[in-house]
Amino acid sequence: MSVFLILIFVAGYLAIAFEHGIKINKTASALLTGVLCWTVYIYGSGEHEKVLESLSHHLGNVSEILFFLLGAMTIVELIDAHQGFGLITKRITNRNKTALLWLIALITFFLSSVLDNLTTAIVMVSLLRKLIKEAETRKLFAGIVIIAANAGGAWSPIGDVTTTMLWIGGQITALNIMKELFLPSLVSLLVPLVFMSLKMKGEVLPALKQSTETEVEGFNHANTMLLFGLGALLFVPVFKTITHLPPYMGILMALAVVWIVSEILHSGKDEEARKPFTVGHALSKIDTPSILFFLGILIAIAALESTGILSGLAKWMDQTIGNQDIIVVAIGLASAVVDNVPLVAASMGMYDLSAFPADAKIWEFLAYCAGTGGSILIIGSAAGVAVMGMEKIDFLWYFRKISLIALLGYFAGVLCYLLIFNLLY
Repeated sequence: MSVFLILIFVAGYLAIAFEHGIKINKTASALLTGVLCWTVYIYGSGEHEKVLESLSHHLGNVSEILFFLLGAMTIVELIDAHQGFGLITKRITNRNKTALLWLIALITFFLSSVLDNLTTAIVMVSLLRKLIKEAETRKLFAGIVIIAANAGGAWSPIGDVTTTMLWIGGQITALNIMKELFLPSLVSLLVPLVFMSLKMKGEVLPALKQSTETEVEGFNHANTMLLFGLGALLFVPVFKTITHLPPYMGILMALAVVWIVSEILHSGKDEEARKPFTVGHALSKIDTPSILFFLGILIAIAALESTGILSGLAKWMDQTIGNQDIIVVAIGLASAVVDNVPLVAASMGMYDLSAFPADAKIWEFLAYCAGTGGSILIIGSAAGVAVMGMEKIDFLWYFRKISLIALLGYFAGVLCYLLIFNLLY
């Protein structure tokens, strides 16, 4: 059974990677892969009730991510419909490609540590659409946004789901992870940024003004929606900290608040005039296929986790390789292909807290590697998947243009962390 599952996953992964060559949409391949994996699992195990219970458990976890993605994208679309991001882009007047690239990257890096890498990537790509008209240049910027968002999320306990898992599980503490991983995470961004800067020449061509269909009365509406929209997104980690409810509950509350504000702003208009500013219209603009793609990938990975393939791989690495640093680096590299959540979950199960207490080297290093390794391939992180859908970035395009510099940044951060650890401890 395990062999069949691995073969199905590999075949599905290749279909996604060569989407344009085989002319089959990646979402269809991902959904088929996910369903086939669970079909093989339920027939191969012979324990139908156990498999169904496992599927329900994983679907709950997957749904949290999907609802979070749906809520965040809808809020961003509502802000965009009111031209809220225009208030930011008007203040970014530098058209030099290199200077703009550094500005966007650093804003993304720090914003991702406060929000999360997924939401930050969505917001920054929306900004890029306002700043840059040329599609190819915008894709290069979007590639850096993915790297910056994942790097920024790695050093914050609320910036990446895997770091949050380690934080909640007691493997790391908030202040320590910020102190230990800030510099390695920054290095993992700066190295790709330097390489990308060498390719950037001249000035960007500004995006054309939006159609009057989405224009609002004036500055006040845009300012209000930007304030409430970003404020609501910023409040999500605070809400989680206060209530201990999962992040998707916070994003749904944020969406409700922004929705109410939008309704109040346009309460005096007729149905037709209000339509461009409604949640219904925002939902029609978000990339639903990318959400379904995410669903297919995650349920396929859940099947590999449920059958013990991922945990078996982790244990085999522990027995075969032995060196924990190499194992953690390999887990980071694997997170570019397989979602980092089950990999980190399996790693948390491999090493006991009694042997490796809170803030031990292995947990800090794992947080960095799992958080930044996903940037190496575009489907290796939630931020990458979201940007892939928003900008229609091809898997192979990202592999050719971004993967190498992301890999160099990853290893630069690895060396930075190990050097600091060996010098200080």
